[in-house]
Amino acid sequence: MKIIINLYIYLSRFLYMFFKVLPVRNKVVMISRQADFVNLDFKLLGKELEEKYKVVYLCKMLKSGIKAKLRDKISYGFHTLRQMYHLSTSRVCILDSYCPTVSILHHKKKLTVIQMWHSIGTMKKFGYSILDTEEGSRRMLAKLMHMHENYDLIFAASSAYSSHLAAGFNCEKEKIVIKTLPRVDLLLSKKYEQEIREKILKEYPSLKQKKNILYCPTFRKNEKNFRKAVQKLIDNIDYSKYNLIIKLHPLSKTKVTDKRVLFDTKFSTFEMLFIADLVVSDYSCIIYEAGLKNIPIYFYSFDIDDYQTKRGLMIDYKELPGYKEKKASELVKTFEKKYDYKYLREFTDKYVTNKKNCTRKIAKVVSNYMK
Repeated sequence: MKIIINLYIYLSRFLYMFFKVLPVRNKVVMISRQADFVNLDFKLLGKELEEKYKVVYLCKMLKSGIKAKLRDKISYGFHTLRQMYHLSTSRVCILDSYCPTVSILHHKKKLTVIQMWHSIGTMKKFGYSILDTEEGSRRMLAKLMHMHENYDLIFAASSAYSSHLAAGFNCEKEKIVIKTLPRVDLLLSKKYEQEIREKILKEYPSLKQKKNILYCPTFRKNEKNFRKAVQKLIDNIDYSKYNLIIKLHPLSKTKVTDKRVLFDTKFSTFEMLFIADLVVSDYSCIIYEAGLKNIPIYFYSFDIDDYQTKRGLMIDYKELPGYKEKKASELVKTFEKKYDYKYLREFTDKYVTNKKNCTRKIAKVVSNYMK
């Protein structure tokens, strides 16, 4: 394995030498391995930047990773060559996740790499914080692949979690710049809220009739116990009072067929926040977006002890706003209890300190590195 990885790195660096002779253009390249489409943050930032600069989007997943089918690996190989071309000819590269091509190559000094991580705030441990754990990468592999190296700037919504990012990315705190993701501009837009609500209610008119519970759990590699927990939550909801909307992680393989619930695939979790009256999660950073919308948050932490052992959290679970229960039967009872909105606002304000003109502020930072 080590020999194969080293050969891959040396070959990539050799090929990149030929790309590096190409001239640098006034261009921004945005790279994501999170999905095969351009995410909302990239779209918003790109729209702001496209008035002055050329913007290129390179968004592609390699599903199943090293276990992917041969044709998918070949396809991603050609995609990697596209990454090399645009990295060698751009002034700024913006990421929303780990990209091996960015980390293993030796770039021109003219290139600035910005990590615009895909979540607001932190919750789960990630990157270097979980090496050699069941949910993390092997230390040997992370070192070989130069994981999360070559970043010049890393954006964060608050200094309250700078230490979390520094630990996950194995970097100096000085690289962290307080800038909030562009999506917050839409999250707090009344006009956008009205547009999205109308679209959702047109598709699902029944959501007008009762309070809507949005359940958006985090991803788990082993979903055996998770499936049972989801069913227990479904079985304990009082459907005379509530609608249950389930939005699973994009990588989740769990399927919900129970007709009592809305297992939506037409709208994003972000969009569904605009129709939610309550949000149920566990260890997902969606809680920060819910907090910005002042939506009550509840935590279905059925596997908290196991999760802390296998992966762990960056944040003290007791600090999180809202009720926390391991049993679905106990959790649903808390829906009728008085909610502490004051603490929800205090928590959100602590971890999201910059809420206005987020897209424009990031675009201004990017512009500082353009010709």
